[in-house]
Amino acid sequence: MHYAGLHPSGRIATRLAAWFDPPYTARMYLARLNVRGYVDAAAIIRHTQLRLGANVFIADRVVINEAPGGGSIDIGDRVHILRDTIIATGQDGRIMIGADTFIQPRCQIMGYKGPIEIGRGVQIAPNCAFYSYEHGFAPGRPISAQPIQTRGGIIIGDDCWLGFGVIVLDGVTLGKGAVIGAGAVVTADVPHETIAAGVPARVLKRRCDLQPRHPTPKS
Repeated sequence: MHYAGLHPSGRIATRLAAWFDPPYTARMYLARLNVRGYVDAAAIIRHTQLRLGANVFIADRVVINEAPGGGSIDIGDRVHILRDTIIATGQDGRIMIGADTFIQPRCQIMGYKGPIEIGRGVQIAPNCAFYSYEHGFAPGRPISAQPIQTRGGIIIGDDCWLGFGVIVLDGVTLGKGAVIGAGAVVTADVPHETIAAGVPARVLKRRCDLQPRHPTPKS
């Protein structure tokens, strides 16, 4: 891991370092051994404006791609991105992921037209999707021939938790500490420290209204 990195020889060094380790999350400790982190040799990295923080973990089969006109991708310190996640920018979009954020498998983060900013310490469950654009569908013209457009970027505040299969659409801001229930489609802003769920997502309650869980006293 001393020689690991995104350059070709660094990718080879990473492959050798992981040769005797079990696959997937069992290799997370390797990211702590080198400030350049661990980028699995089976990850596909095709982005000229990618900036990685310290001790980042990028698992096998992750794809980081740059489409024409795509802006930067900044991944903060100790971010973990698990397998089959796709992160891409195009058409003036950019992506920022804050330190200590954890992205579970099979997520899609597509920064086209508008930016996507994910804060620090965010927990993102599997199969979540973030789209900072939408497709034009005006009548009288094939949808495939219409340009993409955006209502604005996506902002995910620090310490948010998104459950399995959450979809966040363009123009949405999640406040700090917001919790989004599994399967929700978020089309409007969610205030900080609140819980939202549903299609479309609606605020259900504030986190401060929850009763604290006390351990059951032993008899």
